[in-house]
Amino acid sequence: LLEGKRVAEGPGGRNSGFMIDLPHDLQSEDYAGSLEADRKQTWANRLAIDFAAQMAADAGLSREAFDRCGKINGAATDKGHQHNLDYAAHLSSLGEPHELLDADAMRAKTGSDYYTSGLFTPGTAMLQPAMYVRGLAQALSSNRMRVYENSPVTALAPEGSGWRASTPVGSITAPRIILAVNGLINDFGFFKGRLMHVFTYGSMTRAITAEEVERLGGDPIWHLTPADPVGTTVRRISGTGGDRLIVRNRFSFNPGKEVPERRFANISRDHDRVFRARFPNLAGIEMEYRWGGRLCLSPNNVGAFGEVAPGLFSACCQNGLGAAKGTMHGMAAAELAAGTQSDLVDYLLTEAAPQRVPGGPFAEIGANAVLKWKEFHARQEF
Repeated sequence: LLEGKRVAEGPGGRNSGFMIDLPHDLQSEDYAGSLEADRKQTWANRLAIDFAAQMAADAGLSREAFDRCGKINGAATDKGHQHNLDYAAHLSSLGEPHELLDADAMRAKTGSDYYTSGLFTPGTAMLQPAMYVRGLAQALSSNRMRVYENSPVTALAPEGSGWRASTPVGSITAPRIILAVNGLINDFGFFKGRLMHVFTYGSMTRAITAEEVERLGGDPIWHLTPADPVGTTVRRISGTGGDRLIVRNRFSFNPGKEVPERRFANISRDHDRVFRARFPNLAGIEMEYRWGGRLCLSPNNVGAFGEVAPGLFSACCQNGLGAAKGTMHGMAAAELAAGTQSDLVDYLLTEAAPQRVPGGPFAEIGANAVLKWKEFHARQEF
């Protein structure tokens, strides 16, 4: 395994930690799609979560690292509440369990008066992503599988009947290679013009004191996605590093796969503002960590999966569900590379290919304008 940085230093270890089983289309109004497509997607997501659960158990990981405890869609507006009602009706059509929560239940859960309703679904697994990824890497390392950190692949070329992957400190040859690099698959020459490189941003408080915990109230651990897909995700965590709160919002389309430093000042102000709105009794608590992470989306919400050249396999483009779909694509790519047929491989190979990103040279301007418009109309969900 060649890792460009330290294991878990990139988006795999720096994300909000939601491994979601149900349909979660970030480009939709309320995450839902067609019934048949959503049934298939839920089945595939759960295969990945089952696999991850078994890996976590085999590696002896704690519940802090992996916990199949469910999540809540939180609503703060009438529009958000209607999104939850529409999504609940969709889940009923799918035969999926769920529970609608009123404002009192949301206050008891979160300690905040901000939310008017919620929609709980039990199948999401929650990760402490860095702990999870590092734990798996440590458990898998052996004389059969080696992890080379700080080894970015700078060149990939056919050699004989296989491939040579070159890094600044050496190279490896192999008959088959899996590219599990999400949007960086473009840098290897594949799916050009068909993937959208989007950043989203998070902030985490310092550890809150026992007095502040008492002042906040609510449960010590909970996990909330917004009823509007462009709204604010919030987690309360308790464990390694103490009791903390995490907020995540804002999307920006950056085809160059880099974000200018000046953007973080505006995003930090947004994070502080949405934190104060939700937790006015904790006003003044500073954020200890702030970061941005890259997502890869396709215009038609499909993955960049399959054998892209003889012996070269892509397990990329997770459309904002990296934990579940990244696991799923990795499972299927390994089966495909090994010549093993499975229902999961068949399902992914029958998906359409990623469509071309519209807009040409004006795509960045247009996409960011649309994102700003959606954030504005999300109102208090943002």
